[in-house]
Amino acid sequence: MRSDILKKGIGRAPHRALLYAVGVSRSDLSKPFIGIINTYNEIIPGHHHLDIISRAVKEGVRSAGGVPFEVNTISICDGLAMNHLGMRYSLPSRELIADSIEALAIAHAFDGLVFVGSCDKIVPGMLLAAVRLDIPSIFVSGGPMLAGDFGGKKVDYHDIFEAVGRAEKGELSEEELLELERAACPGVGSCAGLFTANTMNCLVEAMGMSFWGNGTIPAVDARRIELARAVGERAVALVEEDLRPSKIITREAIHNAFVVDMALGGSTNTVLHLLALAFEAGVEFSLEMVDMIARRVPCIVRLSPASNLHLEDLDRAGGIRAVMKELEHLLNLDVMRVSGRALKEDLEGASVKDRKVIRSAQDPHSREGGIAVLWGNLAPEGAVVKAAAVAPEMLRHEGPARVYNSEAEMVEGLRRGEVRPGDVVVIRYEGPRGGPGMPEMLMPTAMLAGRGLDGKVALVTDGRFSGATRGAAIGHVSPEAAARGPIAALRDGDIIMVDIPERKLEVKLSPEEIEKRLGEVPPFRPRIEKGMLARYAERVQSASRGAVMR
Repeated sequence: MRSDILKKGIGRAPHRALLYAVGVSRSDLSKPFIGIINTYNEIIPGHHHLDIISRAVKEGVRSAGGVPFEVNTISICDGLAMNHLGMRYSLPSRELIADSIEALAIAHAFDGLVFVGSCDKIVPGMLLAAVRLDIPSIFVSGGPMLAGDFGGKKVDYHDIFEAVGRAEKGELSEEELLELERAACPGVGSCAGLFTANTMNCLVEAMGMSFWGNGTIPAVDARRIELARAVGERAVALVEEDLRPSKIITREAIHNAFVVDMALGGSTNTVLHLLALAFEAGVEFSLEMVDMIARRVPCIVRLSPASNLHLEDLDRAGGIRAVMKELEHLLNLDVMRVSGRALKEDLEGASVKDRKVIRSAQDPHSREGGIAVLWGNLAPEGAVVKAAAVAPEMLRHEGPARVYNSEAEMVEGLRRGEVRPGDVVVIRYEGPRGGPGMPEMLMPTAMLAGRGLDGKVALVTDGRFSGATRGAAIGHVSPEAAARGPIAALRDGDIIMVDIPERKLEVKLSPEEIEKRLGEVPPFRPRIEKGMLARYAERVQSASRGAVMR
């Protein structure tokens, strides 16, 4: 066992003394040491209850003959960080989380790991750490939040952002807005729609790094405690079997995750995270490959923000296991899972329990997947859009550019009435380097929706969008403006063409004119010149490569 480096031999007497100090017994020294990596804190709804989840995991570890040690790493709530400086720290925190877990696990020589986390960049950071360390590992999330109730209608977090736009137009009173904000998030868990947190927890399940139900069992459901206890027991067995992440997170497993992602129409942020995971795992995966999957996989599930269904509905309909059973013909079925069985075995007996939630592959919402990758002279390295949440009339759109050099500029311009139906709003210098940190922009898209413009205006950015975003919101435009990508050459009035079915994003300018304008763009000057974000901006690579670090 890896932990023997702390436990065995005369020279390890000092190490054993420290272990005795925290309650380890002599008999424990012969057992596997399991690190419980927990992101519990008291400010994020998705993490507020993770102490309870971790407690159940530890019970499972002990019952299976292991010794659990709970340790912690950071987490940032994208919702609370939204629309201010804090959002620039969200994506960079993915790398910080991975690095901190690497340090904790190696310094303390854990034999196995259980990752207890929820929310947007936390689970991706944990996945990066898992493949980097290649220690037997298993995941359990805190589970999704239940939807709220507002006047007899199911609501969630994204409804509040859209309501802000309606309130500013005078269509919703301040009293009604207050009532909605009190109703939308009724308890703990990651926000109820298919936003980035829940999408990633579903994809962990699809890749085989967790048990079934990880992404869909509600946070407040007693089954989640049962699941956590089973995860703790399995963590000990994984050590005994030496079943490591490198045997599970393969190219084929990442392919399966993208298949499920397309079928669900999940958050576009998953493209960033799965590409980064492939890079960390030493697996070749490109945006071209992602789009090939998108063209072959039908979208068979639509959850909020694309509909008024939520994770609790998907769970009731059979969850990710039922989705994968429906798409069995598109999956690599021989991949190994943390259960110790191949996917084909783990899908035996699965079935769809509600066809209103999970459609058949023969009767999908759309013949192609819920995420599309666009290319053209405005995005030579690609751009990403959540096609499942785009109104049909906006799948093809052409209009004049309304250009802003930051999210804050755009929000103020919208409030001044500068954005008109038919426009293509451009927000640039918000990419991985330019932001820095590629801030997530839910406020602009939600305000457009709240003002009734989401079906009349396209939005193009080198930044990224929340999984709660709906509308023709095209993000991850690469190369970004800070890297002198073509988006930096745009001016108000330039005609931009968006064609999602044909995968095109173009500006009606000649190559010579684009090159001439780029030559006139002043050198990029970082917005932040010290600290973590300055270091991040120096080393981060393009969004088309998953915004990984050099």
